Amino acid sequence: MTLDQITDAAAALHLAPLGGFHDDGTTTVLLGPLEPGFWAYVSDRPEFQSGVSDPLDAWSRWTITALGYVTGSTPIFPFGGPPYHPFITWALRSGEAWQSPVDLLVHKDAGLLVSYRGALVFDHLIELPAPARNPCVSCEGQPCRSACPVGALGPESYDVPTCKAHIDTDPICQTGCRVRLACPISQSYPRDHEQTAFHMKAFHPT
Repeated sequence: MTLDQITDAAAALHLAPLGGFHDDGTTTVLLGPLEPGFWAYVSDRPEFQSGVSDPLDAWSRWTITALGYVTGSTPIFPFGGPPYHPFITWALRSGEAWQSPVDLLVHKDAGLLVSYRGALVFDHLIELPAPARNPCVSCEGQPCRSACPVGALGPESYDVPTCKAHIDTDPICQTGCRVRLACPISQSYPRDHEQTAFHMKAFHPT
């Protein structure tokens, strides 16, 4: 199994590898949405029509488990705990994601809108791309640092209560975090606005 083969198998389900790493003779490949078009595809799946409480997680579990069977790998998920798998640590090991100036993960292609739906663990080594370069190093002005209108999310800390209180009064923040959207890479990432609003509602139901 090669990374190209994994990519092709994942693409049929509107998923894409978002980095990977080796560990003691194994390979872990992180999976996230394949854009553009992920939300139009996934929101039309049966899980979103069945009334389950977490349709995206339900779809991810079913789909990535099936993908694991097809590729001969073990599926792992960032939800379903505790205990939880260390996806943030894994992302930082992948060479495609870094800690941003506001401490959120930033991905080379998805920016601050990066989302991991699961991972596949292979019991052998798979050739992976060379590590990419952290885009924040050359980001002019680093607009994420000052994008939060109430200063809840910035370089020093994340004040979750203040963040959620502001979301209640700010229609823009209800459809997408201003800090995440300020990232130049996020702005060029073709994610559907409805998906961003879905994640905001999951973070702070109103």
